[in-house]
Amino acid sequence: MATAEADVGVIAEGGGEPAIVVDGLEKRFGTVEAVSGIGFTVAPGETFGFLGPNGAGKSTTINMLCTLLRPSGGTARVAGHDVVAERDDVRRNIGLVFQDPTLDGYLTGEQNLRFHAELYGVPRSVTADRIRQVLEMVALWDRRGDRVETYSGGMRRRLEIARGLLHSPRVLFLDEPTVGLDPQTRASIWEYIDRLKRAEQITIFMTTHYMEEAEYCDRIAIMDSGRIVALDTPAALKAEVGEDRVRIQTGDDKAALAALRDRFGIEAALHEGVVTFSVPAGEEFVPRLFAELGVAISSVSVSRPSLDDVFMAYTGTTIRDAEGSANDWMKLAARGRR
Repeated sequence: MATAEADVGVIAEGGGEPAIVVDGLEKRFGTVEAVSGIGFTVAPGETFGFLGPNGAGKSTTINMLCTLLRPSGGTARVAGHDVVAERDDVRRNIGLVFQDPTLDGYLTGEQNLRFHAELYGVPRSVTADRIRQVLEMVALWDRRGDRVETYSGGMRRRLEIARGLLHSPRVLFLDEPTVGLDPQTRASIWEYIDRLKRAEQITIFMTTHYMEEAEYCDRIAIMDSGRIVALDTPAALKAEVGEDRVRIQTGDDKAALAALRDRFGIEAALHEGVVTFSVPAGEEFVPRLFAELGVAISSVSVSRPSLDDVFMAYTGTTIRDAEGSANDWMKLAARGRR
């Protein structure tokens, strides 16, 4: 089982101190436990992802690792420094792209970066060259003199990523880096991120609730209700599921669920309004399904294991279904902060 305890492959080839070490990390807001004693390590140069619905505890974890929240328990070290005892050292060694936009729209792209350089103490003798370098990396050098309010959503996200890299951090944290962007722009952003990672030789720690985005990671930790329920490479996690996922739309979902259980011994469930279940060879099973189910089927689809299947295997729900319950949980957490 690919659990946090089986956290293998954490030291990069050639050795070296892990970029991030987390042990028993907890965060409570009143009576609500947002993060429940998680542990993992991240190798230098690795792209490590937290996958889970909104409210799973991903952003809370990033905020603790970036010293924006004090842990309620456990320990964490980033770039070799303790996030509680050595906050300033941690901050000097990380870049952070927040989930919500933090750029000043009335300033130009270059002015936003110059302000950041001043905050992080980037030597003035190298600031201009460094600004040009990161802006060229994200293809924004030609727009450096334009106000950010004239940028598209994708351009603003690229500028925020460039800003996070400006002071040459050892670890770059990306909290939902492409949230709110269309699929084409998301793919474009990840092309830039991959290029930046190779150029800067940095470690990337990201959170996402987009399944296709998690595929860019070397390893992912699936987080649900404040706990890590699985941790491995995307390929290894999908291989563990093994079975195909079959989704059918019927004239009577309740009857279909009962028939699948009684006639085939399959425990199906209703996910996103569609009857969903897993079988070893989906395409071979479909003809039998039409012949023996006894309930009218209006559509059927068969897919190979995906990360959404992995999430469902470990949590009993799809990530979209989990969003609703997670939003309710977040409201409780918000009350706990008061």
